[in-house]
Amino acid sequence: MSAAELLERWRSDLESWAIPTEILAATPESPWVLPRQLFIRRAEHRSEASAGPSYQRAWEALANPGSVLDVGAGAGAACLPLVPRATAMTAVDSDRDLLSVLVDNADRLGKAVLPVCGRWPDVAGEVEPADVVTCHHVLYNVADLGPFVAALTSHARRLVVVELTARHPLTALNPLWERFHGLVRPNVPTACDALAVLEELGLAPGHEVWSRSGEPDHGTFEDLVEVTRRRLCMGPGRAGEVASALRELGAEGDRAAELRSPGSELVTIWWSGRV
Repeated sequence: MSAAELLERWRSDLESWAIPTEILAATPESPWVLPRQLFIRRAEHRSEASAGPSYQRAWEALANPGSVLDVGAGAGAACLPLVPRATAMTAVDSDRDLLSVLVDNADRLGKAVLPVCGRWPDVAGEVEPADVVTCHHVLYNVADLGPFVAALTSHARRLVVVELTARHPLTALNPLWERFHGLVRPNVPTACDALAVLEELGLAPGHEVWSRSGEPDHGTFEDLVEVTRRRLCMGPGRAGEVASALRELGAEGDRAAELRSPGSELVTIWWSGRV
């Protein structure tokens, strides 16, 4: 397939995740809840215990210290571990509150961060290029992947490092959508599809498949239940049903704060910048 065909397939696959209108109309809360505490906890954990190919690739690219641009930065899980080798740091995110947390956390580490609030690539023209560009767990939110990737590439002097789950992160909820709504959800796109796009765009990406252990997504089982029931368009009165279903899927005990789908590996993808 051509790059244009692959990009259109990516867009179509993401659009297939739209929630049916009749389900949305019946829910009292938005299912697109942003679990800020999840992002904050991830950033805190990774600034203290950096590991994994995504971190290693960026760290190696900064062997000669340089500037870092983090796109979709959240609270800083991708960029805060790089503070010791970062000469300057810019963070782009559409959530102003998370950017504020990132700035405060970086300040405690002795690094000033330039926050840019907005969506990439809409704000790319306001951002200076950097030696290393990081972008973790964002691509599945990007329907128009071509311009997004082009702006990442054109802002990197040395390397772009992207991290994403091997499969769409909401795939873990597919059994629950079928159980509670009788709705069969998609299982595409995947990280392999993203790689195919990048290859057809001529970026010659490298990649590594891996997994991260010992880092639950949510602080408590109750947090997981709350986020999950809202994702499933179910009201507060059905929290007990959601909790029971999650327990059946193994989300309790030592795994109380996570729900993983089969094959929930992570994929690190990297390619050279073109500044």
